[in-house]
Amino acid sequence: MASRGHAATPTLGKAMLNKYARAFFTRVLTPFAAFLIRRGVSPDTVTLIGTAGVIAGALVFYPRGEFFWGTIVITLFVFSDLVDGNMARQMGRSSRWGAFLDSTLDRVADGAIFGGFALWYAGKGDDLALCAVSIFCLASGQVVSYTKARGESIGLPVAVNGLVERAERLVISLVAAGLSGLHAFGVPGIDVLLPVALWIVAVGSLVTLIQRVVTVRRESAEAEAAAAAEASAASTQETPDTNRNSEATP
Repeated sequence: MASRGHAATPTLGKAMLNKYARAFFTRVLTPFAAFLIRRGVSPDTVTLIGTAGVIAGALVFYPRGEFFWGTIVITLFVFSDLVDGNMARQMGRSSRWGAFLDSTLDRVADGAIFGGFALWYAGKGDDLALCAVSIFCLASGQVVSYTKARGESIGLPVAVNGLVERAERLVISLVAAGLSGLHAFGVPGIDVLLPVALWIVAVGSLVTLIQRVVTVRRESAEAEAAAAAEASAASTQETPDTNRNSEATP
């Protein structure tokens, strides 16, 4: 989960939201994190429990169309994202392993959420088009994350966030799902929010994927051009020395 990893450079709006929201939740959750530390609970355990809770909320409630309660359960466990990072900082244990575990389990949690939507529409939701859109949201979200990770692994900065990142995908989907769930309590017409949200996430993810692929292609070309220029400059510097040595030979 992202709290123990290295986040991409945020926009001004995201930076402001991150600054004030994190300050508030840090104050609220620090005592709880300290309590867990005293009880011998590790940050990794909190990460695993949080992911398990998200998976349970998504795959138990969503396939049955209980979007309101599923979203409530998922939201509660999402706070583990902040708790494990808080614990790691208090314990001085921020590590590459923690960042890797968080990022890996984020992908699992995302898959469960959109998989839950797909199961609903494949079953009682009875809408194969929205089932396909949900599956596309699941797959494209994984690929969008992969493109950045893979680009960085080959030494490129991948200096683009994109239109719809993970945070936006989850906020749009979960808020829409929770509100759509109010239809079961008698709120008319509100159930259309989830289909609309899924289409928005699908299109936004596709645009983001294209943005990142184009950025990696451009950065790769620039890196190769720079490497070729350096090699040419090095060759030019070595040539005069070789010529002088040849001239000095009787």
